[in-house]
Amino acid sequence: MHTSRRNNATVTRTTKPTLMTRLRGRNAKTRTTKTTTTVEPGRPVRTSRWGGNRRTAAHHTTTPVVRQRRHATIGDKISGAMMKLKGSLTRRPGVKAAGTRRMHGTDGKGSHRVY
Repeated sequence: MHTSRRNNATVTRTTKPTLMTRLRGRNAKTRTTKTTTTVEPGRPVRTSRWGGNRRTAAHHTTTPVVRQRRHATIGDKISGAMMKLKGSLTRRPGVKAAGTRRMHGTDGKGSHRVY
């Protein structure tokens, strides 16, 4: 059995300055606040890497959106790769994204019917 020992000392931390505090500058003492929090020893709350703590009871699962694709031909794949290269070299992200969509067959070509 794996056991861990915890330090029973009370931990005091100063909070990270907010964006407004950092924008106002170092010498704006009247408009900035500095707070300290005291953390009691106990069971630590596990937080995720991106800021949430995964302790919610029920997760709402939604059905994924299925994108309509067509079968991309070899010509589409080559032309899409050239568009991606052109967009990368000319620093135009829209052209690069259009090349990616053409390579994957999700560019919408063939979905517009003319009657």
